[in-house]
Amino acid sequence: MKRLAGWGGAFVLLALLAAPAAAQEADAWRLPIETRTLDNGLTVVVSEDRSSPTVGVSVVYHVGMRLEPENRTGFAHLFEHLMFQGTPTAPKGVFDRVIQGGGGRLNGSTRPDYTNYIETAPVSALRPILWLEADRMKTLDFSETNLKNQQDVVKEEIRVNVQNQPYGLFFVFDMNRLAFTKWANAHDGYGSFKDLEGATLADVEAFHRDYYGPNNAVIGIVGDISPEDAFAMVEAYFGDIPARATPARPDVSEPLNTEGRREAQADALAQVPALAVGWKMPARGTPDHAPMAVLSQLLAGGDASRLYQGLVKGREQLLNIDGGLGWPLGHAWDYDGPTLMTLFALYKPNVEPDAVLAAIDEEIARVVAEGVPADTLAAAKTKLLADYVNSLEPFISRADELAKAQLLWGDADTLNRVPGWVNAVTVADVQRVAKTYLTEANRTVIDRVPAAMAPARGIAPPAAPAPAAVSAQD
Repeated sequence: MKRLAGWGGAFVLLALLAAPAAAQEADAWRLPIETRTLDNGLTVVVSEDRSSPTVGVSVVYHVGMRLEPENRTGFAHLFEHLMFQGTPTAPKGVFDRVIQGGGGRLNGSTRPDYTNYIETAPVSALRPILWLEADRMKTLDFSETNLKNQQDVVKEEIRVNVQNQPYGLFFVFDMNRLAFTKWANAHDGYGSFKDLEGATLADVEAFHRDYYGPNNAVIGIVGDISPEDAFAMVEAYFGDIPARATPARPDVSEPLNTEGRREAQADALAQVPALAVGWKMPARGTPDHAPMAVLSQLLAGGDASRLYQGLVKGREQLLNIDGGLGWPLGHAWDYDGPTLMTLFALYKPNVEPDAVLAAIDEEIARVVAEGVPADTLAAAKTKLLADYVNSLEPFISRADELAKAQLLWGDADTLNRVPGWVNAVTVADVQRVAKTYLTEANRTVIDRVPAAMAPARGIAPPAAPAPAAVSAQD
């Protein structure tokens, strides 16, 4: 849905972000947020916005790739697919037809720390949406047919997005494998075929029982409805779902790395070489978090960034560069465990990867030694916050971010605090985090080259891509 709701509030916020600090304090713009927790532990976050007769809904569960069972890589993602396969009450297809048939849209995604299910539709569809979400929170259509169907769908996704795609998301899952030590953080969240095929109905039923109870979820609702009306609807549809015991969350924490990690790979489908670089980041909510978000913007936030201007434009070593804190499986504010600042760049075949790394180190060293001009820092903050506000514009996205903030931070009002944290970052803060985290000892590097370049680099030839399959999904 291309229409974006609530532009007036966004313009006010953008103006305030650019205003002097005194003006911000005197007339700060805030998202209206009301929160309530039901007796069964389900938390509901509502933000009323009458600018459009629509509503956005997000149901976020506190489970993702990081908590899937060992020897079941990709299981959290597989389970997300199974959530769309119907229930005994609402068979497969009903969910899609009810929402899309009324002009709405829906989606779901699996991330390291959560799985989210999002919808947007006319506000008249809110009751059916909540009924459908409550229905699949209670139970699913656990059947061998549905399981086999979605195992095949996820395997095909791996073929299409990894095995038969140039670069094959190596900057995500290979980077995690190399950078992290604990299995929860390091394993391939897309999954191996062996692990996916090994999933049983008993696994599926246990996962739903353990992680998909109301006490492990947050619902975000944004749009043309009052908080009291929204709370009443959620109580009506979810209130009688009993809380369920949730396994204790394991300790997934890891220290910064003390020795650089590096790997070289050959790619049968790539045309030019690529480099992925990652550094372990500060824990969420620590004093270094916001400064690192600002530094990420300064270094890798688009065409104006230091690395783009220095390596793509200036030295002309790279063809492009992308990345950032939490990229690409999330953003700077939605993680709940060890994460990376990752860079992904295509570089010219006549350039050595060590020369690219040296240039990146040079740009970082300049920040550490010289800081950044005040106007450069202000511009980076403004761009960071403008992107942040724009991401909250659609009701569906705002509902999702509110629910995630409540789930991961324990307080949806975190969304209102982020601008203040960003604006408080100083040049000294940026220098400190650059010196602490963007070090060679804390750095992980993967060099991925086309198969034709592999022998000259002493890299083993790549395995042949797996043949694509026809989707088993109806």
